Amino acid sequence: MFQYEKKLQYPVKIKNPNPKLAQVIISQFGGPDGELAASMRYFSQRYAMPYAELKGLLTDIATEELSHLEMVGAIVYQLTRNLTIDEIKKSGFDKYFVDHTTGIYPVAASGAPFTAAYLQSKGDVITDLHEDLAAEQKARTTYDNILRLVDDPDVRDPIKFLRQREIVHYQRFGEGLQLATDKLDSKNFYAFNPSFDKHCNKPECKNNMNQRRYR
Repeated sequence: MFQYEKKLQYPVKIKNPNPKLAQVIISQFGGPDGELAASMRYFSQRYAMPYAELKGLLTDIATEELSHLEMVGAIVYQLTRNLTIDEIKKSGFDKYFVDHTTGIYPVAASGAPFTAAYLQSKGDVITDLHEDLAAEQKARTTYDNILRLVDDPDVRDPIKFLRQREIVHYQRFGEGLQLATDKLDSKNFYAFNPSFDKHCNKPECKNNMNQRRYR
């Protein structure tokens, strides 16, 4: 259950449209390291997490990523509103305009549409948390690259906020990984899936777990 507050997590107030810049920033809406992929990744992974603390962590961050998706959408919208046809042509925005006018559509900066192939949900606490740590660093790097291309302070301000939140998420996933490794009953924690193997009572499962545990 979610409660929607009808305002952005951080204000977006862009005075000067810039469709060329919008084509870059939209990658964080529907690109491989964007906010939509992040939210779907964490919502999907939460179900197989063996500990309540990690389910809560993933749900919290997935929900916040949706608010970031809203912010990126607002940035792209404000950068492309009230454009003339000449501005659309000169900026190279015409290819996007043909398919979507100025509607917000989940694509990467390359023009590739969003795909579930951008995310993974493996059902293994260690595997998934490592994926999440990497995802947050890739998002941070993408925001760094965007900031290298942006001069407008109205755009830089919310982008810097989003970048900072990726760092916070990375730190929280690091804490989650430490919690998981502390709770697992095997020192060789990377060798088996506790959420799966703990339900297997067959002799071969127990033998496999013991072999992994004492390697």
